[in-house]
Amino acid sequence: MGKFVIKETKTGVKFDLKASNGEVIATSEVYSSEDACKKGIASVQKNAPVAAVENQTVEGYATEKNPKFEIYTDKAGEFRFRLKATNGQIIAVGEGYKALAGCKNGIESVKKNAPDASIVKE
Repeated sequence: MGKFVIKETKTGVKFDLKASNGEVIATSEVYSSEDACKKGIASVQKNAPVAAVENQTVEGYATEKNPKFEIYTDKAGEFRFRLKATNGQIIAVGEGYKALAGCKNGIESVKKNAPDASIVKE
């Protein structure tokens, strides 16, 4: 079972969603308070399971409605995803993957782990 790990940074508070094996599968922006961070976690838990997947790496891709996972390539040419809430705000991002399949597995892992993940503070 996955878990959300809340941690303080120099500029605020952020979370990492970790899979049961301890791998980080998604990260948040930096929030101004722990309360705001917890609201972000609640948004991921609500949106991730129902989010469509929009693969922006293919030509002429179909635009999906929010909430959605957007797959894109970064400057290094790696595949990444970001989860957008119903209001269009980015609420979680994934790491860079060499292969599209790995990126899609990351999304599936977020969908599977986020809804029931426990919340711990480090």
